[in-house]
Amino acid sequence: MRIRQIALVARELEPVVADLCAVFGLEVSFRDPGVAEFGLHNAVMPVGDTFLEVVSPIRENTSAGRFLERRRGDGGYMVILQSDDLAADRLRAEELGVRVVWEVALPDIATVHLHPRDLGGALVSLDQPRPEGAWRWAGPGWEQRMRTSVVRRIAGAELQAADSAALARRWAEVLGRGVVWDGADVHEVPLDEGRLRFVPPRDQRGDGITVVELEAADPDRARKVARERGLSPDGARIEIAGTRFRLV
Repeated sequence: MRIRQIALVARELEPVVADLCAVFGLEVSFRDPGVAEFGLHNAVMPVGDTFLEVVSPIRENTSAGRFLERRRGDGGYMVILQSDDLAADRLRAEELGVRVVWEVALPDIATVHLHPRDLGGALVSLDQPRPEGAWRWAGPGWEQRMRTSVVRRIAGAELQAADSAALARRWAEVLGRGVVWDGADVHEVPLDEGRLRFVPPRDQRGDGITVVELEAADPDRARKVARERGLSPDGARIEIAGTRFRLV
């Protein structure tokens, strides 16, 4: 199991996409008309063979719109994990009382969205592509739009929670993983590629994704562009769409 895609939600799509592309040297590979089913429009950007997505509501009364209200603005919205055995992962989640809110089985990918109230912290999707290196959600020919001169891949995500230890344990049991505690305030759920970290609240916005970790090829360039675009409050940190991007 590994992190394959992380989605941010934003009130305005294009400014966030422009910032991500400029700071991290990325290119949009796909705008999926299928997300209109959820009242959204989107853009997907390859980061190596992992992906950043931005979604934004285009109608009233969407789950993404309610998320924007609940967390008081743009932020991390969804973690998409690639599964090696979706049937087994789904069965384990159901046995633990996690409801499925949406699913689809296509010739090249099968997907299950888990109910965020049953898991906590974020919307989680479990996906099994066929073949395993494929990724339908990035569109046809996404490999030609893959840019890695600034960042190479998504390395992890960090979620804050009022009870971060309990949230870490819940995610670990649902995903069939273990929990590593650093002896301070961070609980980590290691994946086959990437990691999920759970921390106490860093702000007043409630439980949710607060940090996306990116493996950097040229961190100085990313920070320079972020400063120029007013996205680095202290000259080192990078913050886009209510989310901190940590270069590792």
